Amino acid sequence: MPSDEHVALLRKGTGAWNAWRNERDDAPDLSRAGLRGLDLSGFDLSRADLQGADLRGTNLSQANLSGANLEGANLFKAALDGADLLGWSAISELCAARRCPELANGLPR
Repeated sequence: MPSDEHVALLRKGTGAWNAWRNERDDAPDLSRAGLRGLDLSGFDLSRADLQGADLRGTNLSQANLSGANLEGANLFKAALDGADLLGWSAISELCAARRCPELANGLPR
């Protein structure tokens, strides 16, 4: 289950979230969080647990997703332009599972 504190802080915007991330070394728990359609562009989501999160239609442009756990996350129609996606294998697995088919052809193998 996602941390209520982490979800509430995420909804306060990029400035509040990234400032909080800069002050702590915590790995945010956003597992199974309903984040559908949010604008998370520029957010530091590195090492975040996004396992099973609903990210359909979410704007993740320029977000830092390096080291994030995206297993089972639904990225259908999510915007990922310029996002830091270190760990292509996890994204490739998601696309192979048809959770983001529109990205599957553009990913390195």
